[in-house]
Amino acid sequence: MANAAAPSNVKTPRYMQVAGELREAILAGTYADGQPFPTETALCREYDVSRFTVREALKRLQTEGLIERKRGSGTTVQPAAARGGALHQPLSNIGELLQYARTSEVVYEERDKGPLQEVIAEQIGEDTKGIWRRFRGVRRQSPDTAPIAVTDAYFHERLGDAVDELDLAAGTLFSQIERIAGVTIGRVTQDIQAITADARVAGFLEIDQGDPVLRIVRCYLDPKAQVYEISVSHHPGDRFAYAMHIDLDS
Repeated sequence: MANAAAPSNVKTPRYMQVAGELREAILAGTYADGQPFPTETALCREYDVSRFTVREALKRLQTEGLIERKRGSGTTVQPAAARGGALHQPLSNIGELLQYARTSEVVYEERDKGPLQEVIAEQIGEDTKGIWRRFRGVRRQSPDTAPIAVTDAYFHERLGDAVDELDLAAGTLFSQIERIAGVTIGRVTQDIQAITADARVAGFLEIDQGDPVLRIVRCYLDPKAQVYEISVSHHPGDRFAYAMHIDLDS
């Protein structure tokens, strides 16, 4: 099989670069929830880009549910509790996926490379052929607290050398790969299931084997419906709450 061209050679659109930097700043708490966001003019000056580029970047963040824009009122950062989606969406939105990243810490390490494990491929139901690189991280609220999740993140070989550029201590790998590799999220699927912890998961989460855990499997697909990233997270049943805010049209 011929090697796929490394998409890291693809030049990432400037608006995606700006959106990526602003996204990381929002998640890091640089801009407080509900507080005024920098104006378009200020952002144009800060990033040395056109107003069109800034508007496209802000439109992306608004779609993800991270900011709210109102004519005459400017732009504000959305509180985490308000980052829900519409009822018809398969997932609340991308911003909702990132909520706990702002108040917790995780450092990933690379584990192995090879075909996707059969048990995971069967759960996903998408075409997952090819070679995947696997990274693992244990998430905590702080270094001295009990784990709130253990996550295995898988990246497809078509992403090429872009995977080598990931900052494994930054926490939100999927937003990084979007910026680094120049890929665009076309769809995200999510499967949530309550199961019991096996010995491996129990060890990482510091719980007993057989304790209840919540398993969340997420697939990130590009606009061509190709899966390029998968995350499999396990959360202790007593240390994780999943909340979604839904606004119904009148």
